[in-house]
Amino acid sequence: MRVILVGQPNSGKSTIFNWLGGYKSITANFPGTTVNFTAAKARLDGWSVEVVDLPGIYSLTATDAAAAAALHYLLDNPTSSSAGEVLVNVVDASRLSQALELTLQLLELGRPLVVCLNMMDEARRRGLHIDMSKLSTELGVPVVATTASKGQGLHDLARQTRRFAQPPRIMPPPPLLPPIQQALENIAASLDGEFHGFDKPIAEMKFPTRLFLLKLLENDQTFREMARQRLPRMLPEILRQRQTIEKNLGKPAEHVISTERRQRSKNLFQSSTKIGKAEASWRDRLDDVLMHPLWGYALLVFILYVFFNVIFKIGARLEPPVLGFFETGTIYLQNQFGENNFGVTLASGILQGLGAGIGIVLPYLVPFLLGMAFLEDTGYLPRVAFLMDGLMQRIGLHGTSVFPAILGYGCSVPAVMATRILRSPRDRFIAAVLAVIVPCSARTTVVLGLVAFYLSPNAALAIYALNILVIALCGKVLSKIWPEITPGLVMEIPPYRLPSLKLLVAKTWWRLKEFIVIAWPLLIAGSLALSLAEAWALDDKINLALRPLTGMLGLPFAVGTTLIFGVMRKELSMLMLMQALGTTQIATMMTPIQIVIFTLFVVFYIPCLATITVLWKEIGKQKTILVIGLTLGLAGGVSLLVRGLHAIIF
Repeated sequence: MRVILVGQPNSGKSTIFNWLGGYKSITANFPGTTVNFTAAKARLDGWSVEVVDLPGIYSLTATDAAAAAALHYLLDNPTSSSAGEVLVNVVDASRLSQALELTLQLLELGRPLVVCLNMMDEARRRGLHIDMSKLSTELGVPVVATTASKGQGLHDLARQTRRFAQPPRIMPPPPLLPPIQQALENIAASLDGEFHGFDKPIAEMKFPTRLFLLKLLENDQTFREMARQRLPRMLPEILRQRQTIEKNLGKPAEHVISTERRQRSKNLFQSSTKIGKAEASWRDRLDDVLMHPLWGYALLVFILYVFFNVIFKIGARLEPPVLGFFETGTIYLQNQFGENNFGVTLASGILQGLGAGIGIVLPYLVPFLLGMAFLEDTGYLPRVAFLMDGLMQRIGLHGTSVFPAILGYGCSVPAVMATRILRSPRDRFIAAVLAVIVPCSARTTVVLGLVAFYLSPNAALAIYALNILVIALCGKVLSKIWPEITPGLVMEIPPYRLPSLKLLVAKTWWRLKEFIVIAWPLLIAGSLALSLAEAWALDDKINLALRPLTGMLGLPFAVGTTLIFGVMRKELSMLMLMQALGTTQIATMMTPIQIVIFTLFVVFYIPCLATITVLWKEIGKQKTILVIGLTLGLAGGVSLLVRGLHAIIF
């Protein structure tokens, strides 16, 4: 049995998916979180099911890459009736009138459908009282009320979904205006033996003929391409019927159909909903401040300042005792068995890798990921995106480009994948370049673990400020090289919500798991490899080969090997630095300016291997090589500039 979650962005699909599937996807309040569909196995009311979370869509029209992915899945992946399948239309109950337009379109698919009215707590705050029974009767499908963030109504949703799937019950699609219905019948009559009923597929397609013809009347390009490939002879008749509709009704067919659908959804809302007095909206007053053209930026700077200072203070308290414990263990082994003992060399490498992960990465990474999840789930990050739209426009980019940049502070991989939401190849490339130079959580660990710890939190914040300046300059230069008119950002701002502690912990764990499962074993293996390289004097050869680079940057000779590990995973560069220098007290081996230069180079240089792989897939081989060259040149240029300014000033 398969359960497909489909709905508009920010309707709570991923939260429901996490509840059903065991926290296998990331929930966030801005586009780009789910671009391809996500699937998981789950138990639903005692049955084994596959749960699929599709990207958020507003209609069955492929307006962007995410919508195209969702539409493709819905059209091409129906399961057999014996296996069972249900579409669960997750609806933001506080925006019911708008959301029902998608519901009416999903009914056209001819598949079992359950409507999940989510965020009922927000709807009640807005004074909306929805009659579930009446709405269910008028739609002809089950309607279930939930507040997924609090776990309310989800068991009832599971029962209703299971009940509606076996045996599958398919409701008829909503009626059409007589001129539209007549046009469909005229087109069907022209198909001769191909037409077998509006509820049956045509030309080996997997969805009802009525939906196909309706989308052709709307001049939907995805469906026109299907017709051109499979039934090109029907296109002249489609054109005639479109002309007839426009002649008789004075508007293009797509306007007639969309207007009728909007009116029908409005009627459904009005007949099933009573509007009472909304609660006093402190949210609006808060928005007036947080999204103010002046105070909004000031508060953003303050919030980020507090955010990173809290992370630093947590990490700074945990790092020294943990590192001291592992360092004591290494010294004990060396004293007991001798520094040149092969077994001690292996054990020291493993201990240093374990200690670096526990003592450096986790104290900074865990609070960072938890804080990012908190800002996402409260609804603040979309407001940051709205606030930053003006700045993105000034550097020649579409406001939506801010979403990959925001995701980049967590991880560059989903940030690059999120560039799919941009329509222009030029915007996708520039957004990808900017996303990979945003300090991800791994690079944040380097900044906090080196600059904040050994110098000061303000010095770390200065690196972030410099990074933002460089991103803005890069965006401006790239947009000048590749000019294009960019429209403003139009986005739906989700309501403020009190995050669920359970979901925050689950999201943090899901993002942290990649480090524990992938990066930490690499860290231990890298630490072990570096110990062996030192024992066999191979590290000197690597460092000698990289001496032109490290010498130009004014870094210690031993630093070269660490930069290679940094290409594998960014945090490895800092952790291997301690291994290469032979101490966790880096300030005794490097000057403050060397620590700053090393950190700057790591922040800007070549993306990690995982990001390179995704770049290759998203923008192609040649552009990926160009990104690698650009970031390497940028890292060298920024580092040399800072070194030169330091020499002049000091």
